[in-house]
Formats: sequence, structure tokens, C-alpha cells
Amino acid sequence: MILFHQFFDQSSSTLTYLLADPVTGDAVIIDSVKEHLGAYLSFLQEQELQLDWVLETHIHADHITGAAGLCEVTGARSAMGLASAAGCADRLLNDGDTVVFGNQVIRTIATPGHTPGCVTYQWRDRLFTGDALLIGGCGRTDFQGGNAGKLYDSVTERLFTLPDETLVYPAHDYRGSRVSCIAQERESNPRFKGLSRQAFIEQMDNLKLPRPEMMDDALPANLNCGNSRTLSPHGA
Repeated sequence: MILFHQFFDQSSSTLTYLLADPVTGDAVIIDSVKEHLGAYLSFLQEQELQLDWVLETHIHADHITGAAGLCEVTGARSAMGLASAAGCADRLLNDGDTVVFGNQVIRTIATPGHTPGCVTYQWRDRLFTGDALLIGGCGRTDFQGGNAGKLYDSVTERLFTLPDETLVYPAHDYRGSRVSCIAQERESNPRFKGLSRQAFIEQMDNLKLPRPEMMDDALPANLNCGNSRTLSPHGA
């Protein structure tokens, strides 16, 4: 039985994670992508796992989550950060809340900034940081209620204060990397290294990044946990 598995979506560069209890076979999926629903279900079946939870680190703007489909097929429950403003989730998580699957425990760390509802999940020696902290980068803060100052505080005060060897698994990577650690990001991440809070804010305010292509479809769908069947043809 595989305890940990990383999936990758090429079109959105999304990293999805499956965690499992090796004794009970209970599992969790973090940041799923709707197009890979079949792959997730096949993997669960092959490994003889029962999906308990489908977790989101935040409301994504570049892909549609597979949460609704996964929950419908497996009977799993969905959860995301309290400030995500999505009423579809079975559970909304506060800072410090825990999610239990089998004998395993995931701790929720509120890391707002990329969006107000961003959370990081801590499991054993691993962090699933969503878009708050990327490998050599961080999520943008120019839409979805983003706030550069809050993101700086989240990363420097909540994540960079964790042990050096803590592993970092982000929701996206665009350069082929798959894992980092707190020491590496604290010492070499160019978005944060040597920057004061004000300098970081100025940097983020001047990135001038293009608008996500899927944003108009992804945001309304993800606010409904990926269940687009109840949306109007215009995605409202």
C-alpha cells in the first residue's frame, strides 16, 4: 500500500497529493483536478484505499477541482479554509483545526494572502502549502482578494518558523520541481530572500502577470466544489 502519491496536471501545472494511513487504508486527496478524476479513482481502487476527505488549500483560479465528483463516487467529505467563502464544503477549517483519517492527523495552518481563505496542511514532516509558498516563488496577490502584506506575514511568521527539514509540497510548480524544504525556501526563495515586508509588497504590486485563462470558469465552479452542473451556461 502506497502511503503518499503525487499527481501532476500538465495543463495547469497543478500538483495533487494523496495521503493514506497504511494500517486502515483511509486516504485524503489535496487539491484535485477534475480532469484526473478517473486516475484518482483507479489509484484508490488499485491500492485498496477508502477516500475519507477531499481537501482544498484555496479556491483555485486556473483549474476546476474534482472534489464534487470524488465525494459523489466515494462518499468522502470535502473541506477547505473558513475564509474561502464557499458554502459547498462539508467542513470549513479554522487555523489549528485538525482533519483525521484512520490513525493520521492533518493540522490546518491559516496562510492567507494569495487569497483570504488559503490554508496550509501539515502532515507529519510535510507541508502542503497551496499557492502561499511555491518552490522558489509564491502565489500572486493581485486578484481574489489577495493581500501581499498578509502573504508575507503568513510565509515568514507561520511557515519559515517551522523546522528546517520540514518538506514543502506546493499546489503548483512550473519548472519541473516536485518538493523543497523550509530551509531551502527561507534561504534562497527569490520572492522573500533579503526583502522587508514593504519591499515584498512593492515587488508583488509590480509583477504584471497575465490573467489566468480559466479564471471565469474555474472560480464559480470551485466556489461550488467543482459541481458545475448547477451553474448557469455563463458560469454564474
